[in-house]
Amino acid sequence: MSAPVVKRVGSRALIVDLPDLATVMDWHAALSARPLHRQTDVVAAARTVLITFDSAGAAAAAASALAAFRPDAARRATPRDIEIEVLYDGADLGELADSLSMSRAELIDWHTSTTWVAAFGGFAPGFTYCVPAEPERALDVPRRSSPRTQVPAGAVAVAGDFSAVYPRTSPGGWQLVGTTRTPMWDSAATPPALVAPGDRVRYVAVDSLPEETAAGQQRAQLPPRRPVLAVDDPGLQTLYQDLGRPGHGDLGVTSSGSADRASARAANAAVGNQRGATLLENIGGLTLRALTETVVAVTGAEAHVTVDGRPALLAHPTLVPAGAQLVVAAPSTGMRTYVAVRGGLVADAELGSSATDMLSGLGPAPVAAGDTLSVSLQAPQSTNPRVVNPLRVAREGADTVGVVRCVLGPRDDWFTQEAVERFLSTTFTVTPESNRVGLRLESDDPLERGREGELASEGMVAGSVQVPPSGQPVLFLRDHAVTGGYPVIATVISDDVDVAAQLPPGGKIRFELYSV
Repeated sequence: MSAPVVKRVGSRALIVDLPDLATVMDWHAALSARPLHRQTDVVAAARTVLITFDSAGAAAAAASALAAFRPDAARRATPRDIEIEVLYDGADLGELADSLSMSRAELIDWHTSTTWVAAFGGFAPGFTYCVPAEPERALDVPRRSSPRTQVPAGAVAVAGDFSAVYPRTSPGGWQLVGTTRTPMWDSAATPPALVAPGDRVRYVAVDSLPEETAAGQQRAQLPPRRPVLAVDDPGLQTLYQDLGRPGHGDLGVTSSGSADRASARAANAAVGNQRGATLLENIGGLTLRALTETVVAVTGAEAHVTVDGRPALLAHPTLVPAGAQLVVAAPSTGMRTYVAVRGGLVADAELGSSATDMLSGLGPAPVAAGDTLSVSLQAPQSTNPRVVNPLRVAREGADTVGVVRCVLGPRDDWFTQEAVERFLSTTFTVTPESNRVGLRLESDDPLERGREGELASEGMVAGSVQVPPSGQPVLFLRDHAVTGGYPVIATVISDDVDVAAQLPPGGKIRFELYSV
């Protein structure tokens, strides 16, 4: 085998182009069993392996080491046979059949008569990419030109050589052919994903589906805690967040965690918490009432903060007496504010984290009016260092503007040189369809590809800038899908994902090159 092609993905990740799926699985098995120095995750895809690290230096060192990396063949687990009942009512079934010169019945027969083999997990928890056991039965199914903002849970879909089930409601660009009620993910199960790599899957056509049943959820035992705050008004959205759940890409689980990492760390530091303590992430302002005397800090977007009407400073520890009301107003600049409470908040956890992942549904539910917030009685505390609010967006006239540094690629070669230059010189607008999954961007001059065809699904990171055929980029944030199938023209460096997270709808963003 020739030397692998290793490309930078932003500042803290690498992607390795490999010749086939079997080689991918060999690399994935070897890097899972014996991780590289400071490796945080490894994600297999159709023709690539994505490897993430905890620093730019570790990624640079690994790039050199991987040039001579030659793993042994991976041992394959004994496969299981799994049947999935499908009602073939997909929104794209008829149009897809026409595009393939097939009738609806012929397309359904192809899908149900094919034995599918699970290749790898990704995109979302329980989403498993399956390929035909007999390669000659594969159809090259194009993705949608523009991904849907919401694909319903249980949607059975095809794209490229693959078939899969969307376990939960999420964005997606695959062609929808049917619906199933078979649960694909259960946090209480071992393993939590129904379909594991190597399993054989058969889709069975049915005339009706059973009623939906809720999957079990595995929660960590909560430590001793003390109620400290009541939620009077959660604003537009208030979520529990921490530094996320890295290292579970194989399960289709993204890291998630605080959208603006620097602001979250600063809030915890200001009240003496550990940097990864659970806190609140808010959009639109919120109102809390103290049940007992407590200390809080607010960071992130520029917002007016008061305690019983008295102003409080951002990024400073603030005493909230029992019965007092803490009000964080809607921001004047920026998008998200963070509220840390001394002792660290206590919330349900999945896979070792209390972060609420809006794409997958993992973690605690969004905070609602009437909820009670508690802190741990066991959390270690430290003295308060000098903390500065790390917001890095600014007002330019009526607009909130952010400038982010990026590394081109790993798929900038899919675009014309003119399109790459235009990407770096354009001021994009953040659309209202943006959320914690990603910023949907638009400009008057869509970006053009210089290459035809479909890109095989591959691993993504927070900061990946995908460009679907519409030419309007999507910049992934913390709750992004683990894998994606549109080419990434550039990747925002890890530190500047925080900047993107503070841009509201209507905000402006510009990209500038970063030298690793």
